[in-house]
Amino acid sequence: MPGGGFSKLPNGSVVVALSLPSPLGDGSTARFLVLARNRARALTRLRNLGLRAVYLRGNVEPPTPDEITAVLHHPDGLLWRGQPGATQELWHPIRALLQDARVREG
Repeated sequence: MPGGGFSKLPNGSVVVALSLPSPLGDGSTARFLVLARNRARALTRLRNLGLRAVYLRGNVEPPTPDEITAVLHHPDGLLWRGQPGATQELWHPIRALLQDARVREG
């Protein structure tokens, strides 16, 4: 079941973490991290990338401290990982996911 959550940072911004079906259509789940001024803006960033049915209901799976650190240190503030909870897999910039999806479509 897809889930997610958020953490409010001391500076007022939020980190939103969502576990969603992979946009690659391979039946797997992907974990997305977004840094934004507020939750609505974080969800809008994902929707603008083509993940149209993205909603955050509750705070069941908030970002872990490691996830918060990862997204804070990334220039785009938007990361994904194909296997949620798999610490051996590195976080990828969203550009890598979008390029992979375009290659599969093309």
